Amino acid sequence: MVEKNIKVTLKSGLQARPAAIFVQEATNYVSDVYIEKEGRRVNAKSIMGIMGLAIHSGADIKLIIDGSDELEALKTLEKLL
Repeated sequence: MVEKNIKVTLKSGLQARPAAIFVQEATNYVSDVYIEKEGRRVNAKSIMGIMGLAIHSGADIKLIIDGSDELEALKTLEKLL
């Protein structure tokens, strides 16, 4: 399991289109992928879960990945944020 605290730098945050792109990329990995914000953790392969967190630009989140390809997933997904 890998965890990394990340500050979201996307201008629009992780809303609509950026969230859809993130989910599409996350589903390419076997590992379980979660995003945690303010103590609330959601499955990052769920567009509704991510949208429910209302992640804005400058938000501090934690990316949590657990599985056989976790390091590759972390490297790729972190770039999207």
